[in-house]
Amino acid sequence: QVQLVESGGGLVQAGGSLRLSCTASGSIFSINFMGWYRQVLGKQRELVAGITSGGTTNYADSVKGRFTISRDNAKNTVYLQMTSLKPEDTAVYFCAAGVLRYDYWGQGTQVTVSS
Repeated sequence: QVQLVESGGGLVQAGGSLRLSCTASGSIFSINFMGWYRQVLGKQRELVAGITSGGTTNYADSVKGRFTISRDNAKNTVYLQMTSLKPEDTAVYFCAAGVLRYDYWGQGTQVTVSS
């Protein structure tokens, strides 16, 4: 089993920045994918950004150029640096991890962007 603990959410004004962190523990030796999803109440959870153990990244079109995902394999931690935040970025952000797909999930952290 893998446990994921997120931190860094909060309230920020439009145009501001936040950094989310997620640390994995447990049976982490086989983890390849780590990433961030977000969900707005009543909508489907969507992938925001992902990163492999080798450093390959992918982003949702809506966040390209504004968000940066990074990973510290020594600390088993993935980060999401969010800049130029918009009110439409408001959501619960979930950390996710897995071997071939995202099998493990964090509890979620609220990000609220005020206009």
